[in-house]
Amino acid sequence: MQIARTLVAFLALALSGCANADPHWVELAGQRYTVEVADDEAERARGLMFRDSLADGHGMLFIHEQTGPLAYWMKNTRIPLDILYFDESLALVSQQRDVPPCSGGNACPAYPSRAPARYVLELNAGEAARLGLQDGARLQLSPSLNNAP
Repeated sequence: MQIARTLVAFLALALSGCANADPHWVELAGQRYTVEVADDEAERARGLMFRDSLADGHGMLFIHEQTGPLAYWMKNTRIPLDILYFDESLALVSQQRDVPPCSGGNACPAYPSRAPARYVLELNAGEAARLGLQDGARLQLSPSLNNAP
């Protein structure tokens, strides 16, 4: 009986630790999104390629080492997306809304930022319009992302 109680206590402790784990998330215009993070060259190059869907309330956050001119494309991307560019201070500096999928390989067009950016958030197409985003909107990062490169 003591072993069973010990096991139950251990499992409860382990599960409470999982519940407190900080998944990566961002908040934008009062909406929280669970995000996958692409913070190195290989992850940024792959992005959301070859995916057939992106769950509601989810996105991908691309983190660059420094602020500069950025342009993203939709090569091998099957999901229409909103591509949102943020500067070093996490202010929205440019938006590319309702960007269509592209299966044209290297012939896919680029969608540049109108200002230097360091962070790029990709969400399902239509999210920027739903949120009524305007340039200058602030992105908030989860504590787990505060030490990102």
